[in-house]
Amino acid sequence: MNMRDLVYRLYARRVRGRLDHAQVPKHIGLILDGNRRWARASGGTTAQGHRAGAEKIEEFLGWCAETDVEVVTLWMLSTDNFDRPESELVPLLGIIEDSVRALAADGRWRVHHVGALDILPDNTRTTLKEAEAVTSGNTGILVNVAVGYGGRQEIADAVRSLLHDAARKGTTFEELAEAVDIDLISEHLYTRGQPDPDLVIRTSGEQRLSGFMLWQSAHSEYYFCEVFWPAFRKVDFLRAMRDYAARHRRYGG
Repeated sequence: MNMRDLVYRLYARRVRGRLDHAQVPKHIGLILDGNRRWARASGGTTAQGHRAGAEKIEEFLGWCAETDVEVVTLWMLSTDNFDRPESELVPLLGIIEDSVRALAADGRWRVHHVGALDILPDNTRTTLKEAEAVTSGNTGILVNVAVGYGGRQEIADAVRSLLHDAARKGTTFEELAEAVDIDLISEHLYTRGQPDPDLVIRTSGEQRLSGFMLWQSAHSEYYFCEVFWPAFRKVDFLRAMRDYAARHRRYGG
């Protein structure tokens, strides 16, 4: 171990020791950004960047487990990403499938897909469904894998689901108009039954949500980190947790 590694480990231990576990977020939303830029900076290919980003996920979930986080939402593929060239998109989908299978095989996490299944290739849909089925009985962190996800698309799908549900019950439009409220819409989101994210982390220095969990993040705290996702370290995670614990959440009060 060189001096730099030693200093880093000592610093990470110091930050972890000062972390108040009573003040940690129960649900973290994560925008895994910067894979391609990390690859370019490292002299690698785009696929290598995506692969390195996927390999970081299990490590990140381990840190979350150590700090009593209960739900993690990983934004792995947005609806906008389908505009990328096929030469990049096809390998990326394969990497995502491998990553989801690895999460399921780990045995600790409960995997749940959030996103539009109908826009995904058959292999990806099958992988996601199998991962959910295999891990449904696990008691560890609930891991939402956001694949084919867009915040506006989610709200549109929630409204569509709500309307279909009302039609099945024979509810009139007038009755539905009177019944619609925040809770009713929330019951039809991809994350229904889950707590909203307390903290949203985005790597790579970009300071925007890009449509991530638009409904659920209304009261979330945000943490923007300059580090590209494949280079995200435990100390970066702990800094985000420390920053969150220092904030006073007033929910508009």
